[in-house]
Amino acid sequence: MGLKMDKKILSLFVLVAISATAHCGNVYDITKFGARQNNDVNQALAQAWKGACSSKVPSKVVVPKGTFKLSRATFFGPCKAPIEFMLIGTLQAPQNPAGFKDGDGWVTFERIDKLTLYGGGTFDGQGKNVWGKHCDRLNYCSKLPINVRFNFVTNSVIKSVTSLDSKQFHIMVLGGEGLTFRNLRIIAPENSYNTDGIHVGRSNNINITDSYIQTGDDCISVGDGTKKLTVARVTCGPGHGISIGSLGKYSNEAPVQGITVKDCTFKGTQNGVRIKTWPDSHEGVASDMRFENLNMLNVGSPVLIDQEYCPWNQCKLQNPSRVKLSKISFKNIRGTASTPDAVKLVCSKGYPCQNVEVGNIDIKYSGNLGPVKSVCRNVNLKVTGKMNPLPCKFKA
Repeated sequence: MGLKMDKKILSLFVLVAISATAHCGNVYDITKFGARQNNDVNQALAQAWKGACSSKVPSKVVVPKGTFKLSRATFFGPCKAPIEFMLIGTLQAPQNPAGFKDGDGWVTFERIDKLTLYGGGTFDGQGKNVWGKHCDRLNYCSKLPINVRFNFVTNSVIKSVTSLDSKQFHIMVLGGEGLTFRNLRIIAPENSYNTDGIHVGRSNNINITDSYIQTGDDCISVGDGTKKLTVARVTCGPGHGISIGSLGKYSNEAPVQGITVKDCTFKGTQNGVRIKTWPDSHEGVASDMRFENLNMLNVGSPVLIDQEYCPWNQCKLQNPSRVKLSKISFKNIRGTASTPDAVKLVCSKGYPCQNVEVGNIDIKYSGNLGPVKSVCRNVNLKVTGKMNPLPCKFKA
């Protein structure tokens, strides 16, 4: 009996050893390709990615502990098997943004299926030297690099990493499907321009959960063509809140549909949850949007539909927005506002909002600008449950 047991244990050890050896053979540590701390590791990363992506079995690229400078990197697929990118240390962007074009990513993942990005490390965009210098509130910083772009990435998980001080948007998702973002930390100061935390556009079935986002712009922004997006258990602040839009600025924008924001907390943000469209806009559609179980702490406009979105007065407000909004609900929202307009639903006079529901809202305001109130224009409104402030009675 003892001999048989010893043979079983020995066989188990052999299997474990073989498994470990095989696994180690598929790990591509960038230091094995010449990467050194405080040097540009672009070439080492490219070689490690090439090896891992061409492997017929699941493989892993590793950025170990330490700080590694990176001029820029693009990781192309498709890969031959599922692939991991384990960021333990810090990748640090150049301070000078020269050489980037409109919409470029500093780090870009493109056309990859079954990517897992994780490790507890940091993408450090080093944006402090460019905010307010290369652009300002009147000029969009299009030539500043986005920290991390995911272009046409599918069935993938991005978790447990930090995006720090991006020069422009922290994370942009374009053409994605089946993506989960979990346990992220996105950090930039309140005075950093255009540093949206996560921007999602033309993507389907995206989940953003259990994350902490503080920026100088929207914590999460949703562009046209986004469908089946769920945001849950996200803490936002400072920043401009979570925004659908802005929509209607460009022709042929795809519909936005199936957006859920729930169980989130907003701390000192300019807005809470917001839908924004341009006046004098192109045609567009956004529908099936739910905002529920939200906690507002000293938020400027906790609940907001703004179809007269016109930053810096650069639009023709006399011409109504042509983006049609419908099937929208704001429920179980509580907390405090820093302005009296706690619920503000300003819809288009040309295309009034349809099937909007508010219910169980309790938002207090203790400032000296008057009582807390609801403001409504051009909205077909249904009220359920208790309401503080008192609901608007207006119907389009």
